Amino acid sequence: MAEKKTYPNLAQTPEEARERGRRGGVASGLARRKKRALREYLEARLEIMSGDMSTAEAITAALVDKALSGDVRAYESIRDTLGQNPRQAVKTEISGGLVVTWQE
Repeated sequence: MAEKKTYPNLAQTPEEARERGRRGGVASGLARRKKRALREYLEARLEIMSGDMSTAEAITAALVDKALSGDVRAYESIRDTLGQNPRQAVKTEISGGLVVTWQE
């Protein structure tokens, strides 16, 4: 009978590690399916028409109204959605036409 290898520096055997990895993979798949289902539900709800505009358009209009009334967070949300957040992308132009872009 072959002697079982021991791994003194590890808290678990390779079999235990494999089982934990398998369970983690199953849980990861379940989480991805839940996120996909929620995303699909939200996309479908945003396409529903309410009067002469979609739900997404109505939400956008309400967000713009909040920003116009002075709500800074609403303004920041609009700005970030449009890709104009100064912290997300910084461009520097160097002589000779070279453009360097940093993104966080």
